[in-house]
Amino acid sequence: MATGVFSGLSEAAIRSGRGEGRASDVAVQDARQGASPGPGAGSHEGGCACGDCPHGAREGHRRAVAAFLVKRDEFAAGQGLPAAVAHSVSASRQWVSEELTQSAELVAERGRAEGEAWLGRLWLRTAVTVWAVVVALLLAQSLTAVGAGWTAARTAGLLAALVVAGALTAASWFHRARGGALAPVIGEDNRLSTSRAVAAAWVLFVAYAVLVLVGRLAAASGHAERDALIAGLDLARGAGTVTVLAVVCGIAVLVRRVVGLRVLGQRLQKVRAHRPRAADLLTDDAGRGAFADIQYAVICAVALAFAAVRLGRRPDQLPDLPWGLAVVVLVSAATYLAGKYAEGGRPVILSVVRSREAGDLDAPIRTGDDIEIRGAGFVPPGAQTADRLSRMVVRIGPVHVHVPLVPVTGGFSNPGDDVLTVPVPADVEPGRLEVQVVTAAGVETNRYTIDVTD
Repeated sequence: MATGVFSGLSEAAIRSGRGEGRASDVAVQDARQGASPGPGAGSHEGGCACGDCPHGAREGHRRAVAAFLVKRDEFAAGQGLPAAVAHSVSASRQWVSEELTQSAELVAERGRAEGEAWLGRLWLRTAVTVWAVVVALLLAQSLTAVGAGWTAARTAGLLAALVVAGALTAASWFHRARGGALAPVIGEDNRLSTSRAVAAAWVLFVAYAVLVLVGRLAAASGHAERDALIAGLDLARGAGTVTVLAVVCGIAVLVRRVVGLRVLGQRLQKVRAHRPRAADLLTDDAGRGAFADIQYAVICAVALAFAAVRLGRRPDQLPDLPWGLAVVVLVSAATYLAGKYAEGGRPVILSVVRSREAGDLDAPIRTGDDIEIRGAGFVPPGAQTADRLSRMVVRIGPVHVHVPLVPVTGGFSNPGDDVLTVPVPADVEPGRLEVQVVTAAGVETNRYTIDVTD
């Protein structure tokens, strides 16, 4: 019965929640079969008493998601409604929404616990990755030394890699609760930052290049060789590299400031992710590929690869990045910054109309009626999950109305990014009233005036 209330909503709103349903098909099957523990499951099933046990956190989140998806699909099929509310459309809708909200809050809580456990394990993975790169460098040095012989430059490069790897390992240990060596590139929204990752890559590369020169200088025996190595640090030799380093570091700082000011000014909606993902470097908050991020990451990676080859060929000086390539990086950085200025926007109400079922007569808005709010930006990027959707509130005069969750198979038909439907409560006094939507990110829309009659 509850599923027919909002059948007129747009398909775009229905599709907005389908990604959540596709994520855990196996988990749903387990829940429908009773989720009985198999042999050897032991105590690591989401409720173990092992403190921050990652197996328990992961299993608990999986089971919570499975239970929520089963409950949502049952309600979408009109099942599971108690007899006390089944006779009333409004009562059944409110009951279903509250049940789904409570279940979604449990999923969000388990998701946060799983994210913290995942971050706690990440520091070891980053340390292993760093040392794997050192081993790969050693193998490459050994293979290229066949025939050419081992040189002081190879020794300096290997020692510099050991120093950088040791520093990153120590940083991973001290920041082991926040993702290890990746902690500096994780933003305030718990996502990997493209600008910080690019800046960190260039900082590490330049530090490695300087350490190579330091090793060469320490091993140099003649005055002429030492003078040549010191001259390799002249600005004329590495002007392009230094310029790119300054720009990418400045972009990382400036983007953080720009995003922060736009969020505070309610011109950008940001919601916190449960945990960072590698795809964050190339996508927006909703998980869609972002052109500005992709082109910035790709061009900087190409320039960094060129600089690494130049360092391998000329280890006696800073990599001389050609000005043409440096300008390409600068253009890419400017495009990325412009994209950060242009993304997002404040949600807006365009119109409010009385929601009419098939067969209803045309009439003005009265208390108890459903109103359909049409606009844009009601669902912030990354807020398509049920726990975030349940936070949406509509102000009708002095009354705050929580937007009900209306389930359909595979997602929700209400609320949507461009349309949402709420009832006009009996507490609303007839007259001229203002309607305003508060999104899951806490951003308020413009005020829209409606007339409510007796």
